[in-house]
Amino acid sequence: MSDFILSCSSTVDLTNEYMESRDIRYICFTYALDGVEYPHDFGKTMPVSEFYEKMKNGAEPTTSQVNVSRYTEYFEKLAQEGKPILHIDFSSGMSGSYNCALLAKQEVKEKYPDSNIYVLDSLGGATGQGMYVSILADRRDEGMKLEDLIEYAETLKHKIHYWFFATDLKNFIRGGRISPASGWVGTILKICPLLRLNEKGVIVPTEKCRGKAKAMSALVERMEKYADGGYNYNNKCFISHAACSDDADAVIGMIEEKFPNLKGKIEKYDIGPIIGSHTGPGAIGLFFVGSDRT
Repeated sequence: MSDFILSCSSTVDLTNEYMESRDIRYICFTYALDGVEYPHDFGKTMPVSEFYEKMKNGAEPTTSQVNVSRYTEYFEKLAQEGKPILHIDFSSGMSGSYNCALLAKQEVKEKYPDSNIYVLDSLGGATGQGMYVSILADRRDEGMKLEDLIEYAETLKHKIHYWFFATDLKNFIRGGRISPASGWVGTILKICPLLRLNEKGVIVPTEKCRGKAKAMSALVERMEKYADGGYNYNNKCFISHAACSDDADAVIGMIEEKFPNLKGKIEKYDIGPIIGSHTGPGAIGLFFVGSDRT
């Protein structure tokens, strides 16, 4: 039993079973479909497969960050357990959630002066943020003290690499990330944009891949270039997908061929509704520990 609480936002895109087995608490972001709001609770309220099926049938989801009021309520409940809290939030480069969590922390501190709440900006999201939290849970279970874990976490977050691509440009057009004209040309040419999160946790386009096969190869090439230890890499490697499990399996096979120490160890998860609302079906993300993103 740990002497502190490890917490995060549901944007980690893992599973309820994983969160419970690792004793990781979480607060839900929310999304809306056809005017109905749902919590992003790893598919408990709406299975992820149903979410993507609705998108394929024309539904246009919207997403909401966690506001100060909800964070305050969440932190209050945790503070009542009498343990310090280490909360890992979604990237400040993509959402205002982190700032809301900081404001809520101050409100809870006024009501519970003895509470200790530490809020860290993951500078990441999706299953990469999940891998980051997973590594921190490993160190916690190995007995690392909270103060040391916080210092370790601040260094580690700059070494988590986030690479992903999307096959459907419609949602990038709708979200304003690319222009309608560029999106139309990209669709005709079957362009799959390869993107990454930079050192500020902001999405940055890096390459226009002509076709899905090229994009899949580009993911593996980035891991070859940046993975810690090169082809001897033996740290965690997570992959996520938006309703394209077979494509994710193909990428896993390509990685295992290049990185033999990872055979049978790569973990695969669904891209949840918060990230998936912006990528649409057909996206794949690859996450590993590598050279410093700064």
